[in-house]
Amino acid sequence: MARLENGLQFLTRGYGWLPDKRRQLGRRTVPTRLGGLKVLGIEGPDAARFLYDEDHVRRAHAIPEPVQGTLFGKGAVHTLDGEMHRVRKAMFVALLMREDGIAALVEQATSAWDDAAAGWHGRRIVLHDESAQVIAGTVCRWAGVPIPDDEVPALARDLVSMVDGFATGGPRHWRARKARGRREAWLSQLVTDVRSGTATVPEGSAVDVVARHTDADGEQLDPRVAAVELLNIIRPTTAVAWFMAFSGHALIRWPEYRDRLASGDPSFAEAWAHEVRRYYPFAPFIGGRAPQETSYDGERIPKNSVVLLDLYGQNHDADLWPDPYEFRPERFLGREIGEFELVPQGGGDPRTNHRCPGEQLTVALLSALAVRLARLQFDAPEQDLAIALHRIPARPDSGVLLDVR
Repeated sequence: MARLENGLQFLTRGYGWLPDKRRQLGRRTVPTRLGGLKVLGIEGPDAARFLYDEDHVRRAHAIPEPVQGTLFGKGAVHTLDGEMHRVRKAMFVALLMREDGIAALVEQATSAWDDAAAGWHGRRIVLHDESAQVIAGTVCRWAGVPIPDDEVPALARDLVSMVDGFATGGPRHWRARKARGRREAWLSQLVTDVRSGTATVPEGSAVDVVARHTDADGEQLDPRVAAVELLNIIRPTTAVAWFMAFSGHALIRWPEYRDRLASGDPSFAEAWAHEVRRYYPFAPFIGGRAPQETSYDGERIPKNSVVLLDLYGQNHDADLWPDPYEFRPERFLGREIGEFELVPQGGGDPRTNHRCPGEQLTVALLSALAVRLARLQFDAPEQDLAIALHRIPARPDSGVLLDVR
């Protein structure tokens, strides 16, 4: 039974699909099938180490076309392995580690939040949408992407659509594809103009660096691929709006944390960011294909079969996180987090393998903006705060409505 096609179960259970199978079988490692392919679902720090070893699992040719066509983009760093991946990844890491990297972006984002919040007084806002606009405008300015202020709302909607439609069919999926097409064309033209000298961007900005980047083969990126990689800076940063909506959800459910978060204590703010990313559902799993026959935890893995690391399941593993379904930011105070333990955006070393290079940025940005949110004077009107686990990516149904005083 374990090897029966599980596509329908995945669609109906979403984030609960692999955890449910592990409970049924009483094992962390579960063989199954998805989309006609043999799949091994794995979970835990040792499983994460296994997944990130390119001798066992590789990402090239493993990401389904619907995900490339919406979320990551075709030709993206996520689809590469070996030296090609390391060289392309180094470009992203260098951008974030530069002098005006993460700290500058966070400072710009908090300033933009304060400016936006000044206009929210006396209004009902949708926290998810307003957060996306603040962050999208900020990351474009930081990245050197020229965009008028009145075009930021449309850009934010397109970036949100790319994330919202990657794991579904129907209208959400096609909105995501159309949004990606629009934004790839826009940024591809910008790259072409920068290279020809007809457009000027700040030296050392993300646009400048990506436009001038030389890949491992000694060639500059095709303009469309360069646009894909620029979107892989702008899009995931804007996706912090999901964690801002979850932060609003948490403050409504557990208001006892509000004063402590609003105090601005950096240790607690970072603990809050980690717990929001651990507790709430975002990415369900990551995976790749076996380049050769291998095995894990007593299970044979045929060549070209798929290995999936259950991110949601690992972030709710009671062996790693006591009382995993309780929201407790203090669990992260004074705790060193192993690079293969907390995996909301994958595991490992972001400098050398497929762990998201922007994860440090996500934590810093969420920490800073969550403090601003806790300081915002608001009431929560009656609304649907349910979070459906079959919907990927999950989000509070209402987007989190706030009546700002």
